[in-house]
Amino acid sequence: MNTKAVAMRALRVLLIVLALGFCAYSVASQWDATTKAFQEMSWATLAGALAVGLAGLFSWTLAWRTFLGGLGSPLPLRVAYRISAVSQLGKYVPGKVWALVTQIEMTREHKVPAERSFGSTLLAVATSTACGLAVAAVTLPLTSAAARREYWWLFLLAPFMIAALHPKIVTWALGVLLRLVRRPPLEHPVSLGVTLRAVGWTVLGWVLFGVHTWLLCLAVGGDGPGLPFLATGAYSLAFVAGFIVFIAPGGIGAREAALTVVLTPVLPAGAPVVVAIASRVLLTIADLVNAGAGMLLGRGPRSGGSGTGDETGNEGGRPVLVRDTQPTKE
Repeated sequence: MNTKAVAMRALRVLLIVLALGFCAYSVASQWDATTKAFQEMSWATLAGALAVGLAGLFSWTLAWRTFLGGLGSPLPLRVAYRISAVSQLGKYVPGKVWALVTQIEMTREHKVPAERSFGSTLLAVATSTACGLAVAAVTLPLTSAAARREYWWLFLLAPFMIAALHPKIVTWALGVLLRLVRRPPLEHPVSLGVTLRAVGWTVLGWVLFGVHTWLLCLAVGGDGPGLPFLATGAYSLAFVAGFIVFIAPGGIGAREAALTVVLTPVLPAGAPVVVAIASRVLLTIADLVNAGAGMLLGRGPRSGGSGTGDETGNEGGRPVLVRDTQPTKE
């Protein structure tokens, strides 16, 4: 193993340790509020909300894997899950780049060129943001006056961001970004079919996170036929609001504030804060469970590739689709 590989592995371990530290701090700093929130809910509700949250995260992993395969580097599901689960701990470190850096380095171990990993991650983030705004724009204007009043400007961005996911626009944008970072261009764009499949997985993730929020709202006294739609839109809007606050690790603070604003008119006094805190802690636990499972999978035996791709992250039987790149040294 060369010096660079050792250094990158040490950096990854350091990032994971830092992420775990920030996760622990985010929970410990709200320990009293968290225990109070959990006391107001049954263990069955908490377990159900956690399980649905895990399903939502897995759905987003499938969206990222779909984009990566569309760029020419299909990975087996086990490998893609491990990379996504471990790298997502980077979002708890202040700044928005650490998850991306970790993901690029982990995919490089499977011979995935950096430009494909970079492009697939940007596509996945852009898709989740655009679809989140679209979900909020569809569900909230008719169910939440507070959301219309406080976040109307975000709703206006939704149609433009959805339109920006068209393959021609995406190809042009990725080409510009790759030139800026002095990387070779991609040989072929993501197809419309790949984009639609990734959008489908992403929207399914938003629906699952909506169910997660709805279960927590029910546990604190929420009701009404419009609550599932309001809960889904509230979480979607809150997540996007947390994402655009660059310095907050994992959107801490901004996400809870937006969720509280939207839920306050429809839940009993004090209940929106309980839902926001419970959701934050449960999804932090979900990230930790995913990362732990990913690390355990990394210790398992590696199998050969299937018909859809192999462990090297290059399409079987096809030439490498990126020009002028050198093989990754092990």
